[in-house]
Amino acid sequence: MKIVKAFLSLIIAAGLVYALSRPWGPVPALGPFISPYTGFWQNGEVLHSDDTTLVELSLDSLREEVAIRYDDIGVPHIFAKNNYDLYYAQGYVTARDRLWQMDLQTRAAAGRLSEVLGPATLEMDRRNRRLGLGYGAEANLKVIMSHPQSREAMVAYAAGVNEYIRQLAPKDYPVEFKLLGYAPEPWGPIKSMLMLEQMTQTLAGGADDLRMTNILKRYGQAVVDDLFPNYPVFQESPIIPEGTPWDFKPLPLPAAPKPDAPIDSSIIVDKSLVSEPPVEGLGSNNWAIGAEKSVTGYPILANDPHLELTLPSIWYQVQLSGPDVNVYGVSLPGIPSVIIGFNKNVAWGVTNVDADVMDLYEVKFRDTTRAAYWHDNQWKETRKREEVIRVKGQADVREEVVYTHHGPVAFYKGEYHKGPTMAVKWIGHEPGNSFLTFHSLNRASNYDDYRQALTHYVGPAQNFVFADNSKNIAITVNGKFPLKWKQQGKFLLDGSNPAHDWKGWIPMEQNPHVKNPPRGFVSSANQSSVDPTYPYYINWRQAPSERGVRINERLQTMTQATGDSLRLLQNDNFNVLARNILPTLLTYVKAVSLNSAQKAAVKLLEQWDYQNEPTSVAASIFEEWHPTLADAIWKDEFTSDTLFMRYPTRDRTLYMLLNQPDAPWFDNVKTPARETIRDVVAGSFKAAMDTLTIHHGPMGTKWQWALVKDTEIRHLTRMLKPFNTLPIRNGGGGSIVNATSKHHGPSWRMVVELGPEPKAYGIYPGGQSGNPGSPYYLNLLDTWEKGELKELVYLQSPDQSHPRLTSKVVMKKN
Repeated sequence: MKIVKAFLSLIIAAGLVYALSRPWGPVPALGPFISPYTGFWQNGEVLHSDDTTLVELSLDSLREEVAIRYDDIGVPHIFAKNNYDLYYAQGYVTARDRLWQMDLQTRAAAGRLSEVLGPATLEMDRRNRRLGLGYGAEANLKVIMSHPQSREAMVAYAAGVNEYIRQLAPKDYPVEFKLLGYAPEPWGPIKSMLMLEQMTQTLAGGADDLRMTNILKRYGQAVVDDLFPNYPVFQESPIIPEGTPWDFKPLPLPAAPKPDAPIDSSIIVDKSLVSEPPVEGLGSNNWAIGAEKSVTGYPILANDPHLELTLPSIWYQVQLSGPDVNVYGVSLPGIPSVIIGFNKNVAWGVTNVDADVMDLYEVKFRDTTRAAYWHDNQWKETRKREEVIRVKGQADVREEVVYTHHGPVAFYKGEYHKGPTMAVKWIGHEPGNSFLTFHSLNRASNYDDYRQALTHYVGPAQNFVFADNSKNIAITVNGKFPLKWKQQGKFLLDGSNPAHDWKGWIPMEQNPHVKNPPRGFVSSANQSSVDPTYPYYINWRQAPSERGVRINERLQTMTQATGDSLRLLQNDNFNVLARNILPTLLTYVKAVSLNSAQKAAVKLLEQWDYQNEPTSVAASIFEEWHPTLADAIWKDEFTSDTLFMRYPTRDRTLYMLLNQPDAPWFDNVKTPARETIRDVVAGSFKAAMDTLTIHHGPMGTKWQWALVKDTEIRHLTRMLKPFNTLPIRNGGGGSIVNATSKHHGPSWRMVVELGPEPKAYGIYPGGQSGNPGSPYYLNLLDTWEKGELKELVYLQSPDQSHPRLTSKVVMKKN
């Protein structure tokens, strides 16, 4: 019997060894992951508590000695004697903290996720190949590598990343590589370009062309003009203040052909193929106040980009000090230089413009070979690009991407949808050297340097806010903007008609900008860039106005401001939307029969101070109610199983609620009764109350806004929930200055007080390290959740003493 038991134990042990040593479908081999010698146990890190720790590294490719001082939140302060070594060291330390993040995001842009994640990401990979992210990265790389400064930075950064990778044994791989069962691959400058493409896709990779074309087909031009205005009809506070003179002679606009959209009436598009509308609050805030509003007598600048909240953070803090630069701020892991930051003379930040720089063109091929397409009354040859998508556990998938002069063909008639064959014209394909903008801003000394730096920028278009020690403040709506007729690209364009092509570019010097405006501040919150007097077309859709309105209201009255004044504004929870609409809505609700809970909710809303504070129950009711109201008004007309559309703009909805109570759109066309504004408003209020009750029980403390909003910061895999944060308990909301929603919000908050010795403060949720076993993985989260900032340690020399410095690394040439 003992022999049998021993034999069975041996078989079971052998089976376990076999099972743990091989992958099962997309699941990697778990043996190496749990091994005490190579597994996740090896990924723990210790916290350095004083400045006596010295580490010496001997590295290949380094030219001279580099000193790196680490502070108590894990930020590297890099001091190099030449720029090559500076970016080499930046690549090395960024890879040390964020290697898997860099790998994942570049794989996503290149359409290579399926290599490591299997068939679940195949459609995403196919979409990114068809959108031409790799093609755009290659086009930009040619330009960047032709410029000596950008080439040096990219080559050096890649060498630093690769030096770190070469030092890794399998036991040292970041834990995600172990979980997914693959090894890091060498880095090259093309990967940095893919990172830029990924950000361009996030911020300028959406279009409403198909939705708007379907609406035009169904309702006609008059309804489109009424419900989808090109400039807000209810309330706006544009980025460039109204009345700012346009001191240039504009180029003539291309003639607008008629009709604005193709006449084919059968445009029906599968919803799965078209990007969803932008997440509310996905954008950013920035502003700068002039010396006259500041207690310091110098400008103060603030920036908080609102993006998806992830672990690790989108951003990585770093100080870069070399022979011609000493800059601090945040970088994008995978790209050399600082993207948002400051030096001893200037500070800058960015918000998204959401320019209309992705257009869809209906294309007609000569035959099934797709070798030629019809344009300008002739057949023109296409170009073809063979894309091979490797899929973990399956055979390779081959994708032939066809290119026209517009761009790649992303959608084919009859393939997945009933719509036309369409090519994509996108700013992400335009060759340029946007990197040089940040390289130059890092070294800027004054306003002229700032303006010169912006001339290199292509996209994604950003509102660049600026301040300097000469007491200038400025903002520029900046990017490479196509020269279009008004509304060109609001609808699907005719790919055969040369009049529908992009006809050139708005001169950079004519991009909207303002310097030292009389009001004493500049600001942006993704609202309209300009009022309708600006002679060019940039976009027709913008973020709702409420954040911009609130920021400008507070900055207008601000005096004797400090950096903390601007921090408090970043955390402002006031609900301008509720102030605008709630009193009117309540008059309709109080006119109908309500139960006791509904009456209590009305009383709460009447007493509410419009603050979306974490403990507010009224905020939860309103935030559940207003999207329910939008559905009640528009869903019957603008939602269809066969036709893909969007709702009218929010400002237009507010205008109708406040000024057009008899508008026919309040009627639900799918019911026999004729609904009125009172029916819709009161019905949506009751529906919102029912939804909150179903999900959170009877009205009480469980309805507090922080609990209902339930902000969560997720690991980039989305699957590894133990690597997520616990729920965040803060206020704000998508249309609030503190634009924290379920999964989006201030990804980096920064305030810079200019002056002889700049003082700066910043925070992001999470920490410097992407390693869940590191003490620097979540060490900044509590501070961010409270709305506080950390003072940023800005060193002047590698030997400077500071109580917050914890360790030193010396890199020496091998």
